[in-house]
Amino acid sequence: MKSVHRPHRTPARRGSTGPSRAEPVIAFLGWLCVMAVIGGLVIALGPLTGPAIAADVPHGGDTPVRGAADLAADGAALYLNSCSACHGPNGEGTTGGPALTNAGAAAADFYLRTGRMPLGSPEQRPVHQAPAFDDAQIKALVAYVASFGNGPAIPPVQGGGDVSRGFELYTANCAACHAATGAGNAVGGGFAAVGLGQATPEEIAEAVTIGPGVMPPFEFSQQERDDIIAYVNFMRSSPSPGGAPIGGTGPVAEGFVAVAIGLTGLVLIARFAGSRRGEDDDEVPTPAGGGSSGAGAPPS
Repeated sequence: MKSVHRPHRTPARRGSTGPSRAEPVIAFLGWLCVMAVIGGLVIALGPLTGPAIAADVPHGGDTPVRGAADLAADGAALYLNSCSACHGPNGEGTTGGPALTNAGAAAADFYLRTGRMPLGSPEQRPVHQAPAFDDAQIKALVAYVASFGNGPAIPPVQGGGDVSRGFELYTANCAACHAATGAGNAVGGGFAAVGLGQATPEEIAEAVTIGPGVMPPFEFSQQERDDIIAYVNFMRSSPSPGGAPIGGTGPVAEGFVAVAIGLTGLVLIARFAGSRRGEDDDEVPTPAGGGSSGAGAPPS
């Protein structure tokens, strides 16, 4: 009997469990999506340095106030017990704190009323929290620190500012750091511009006058300060018709959300394309002429 040559047939790969060429791309895009979401959450919930409308934080109780001097409205005694260790007995400054000889009443009032001073140690960073002293003690300390030199006085707040003009001034001078919504934002170097949700008119006037932290001082007129204060107050009460403000966290966190949504779409597209390619590879063409037993007639 003659042997019949049967052509070699490559087995179909339908149902194959081997990896497709699209899977590494899908895994990489998925990893990017996860990292974008994590980064957005870190910036949105991280310090930009506090919530969009920062609430007062209870004082930690480790302020270096010693003895009974804090019970009396005696500026000199309060200063010697609470401030001189870092700023020097006469405000001349030490290695642990800057000089206060030209700080003035505005700086002293701002740092004391916002709880940024006194610190528990020179290594701590000033943050907004509940003040360590009552109103009478703060006034006594402010008057004593102001006597060290010729620093700026506490700026008055008259009210009745122009919201429209305040918007122009805020956009030109403040929005780059404090964000268009006043929510605050990172400014580089590990620093952040705080949110203005809880700032009082007096605190805003003092801040633009002295320039606390990395913020520069501004030479605004009385009317310009009132205009900015009026606009900040307007922002706090104005609605957000544009949709969800994402917690008012500013453009950085919102950018991460946009990136995360975009990467998610790319992952879905790549996944769909990869599945279609796998189906196309699994299809095996049927030989012409039909039949499943090979070419040629059976031997007789």
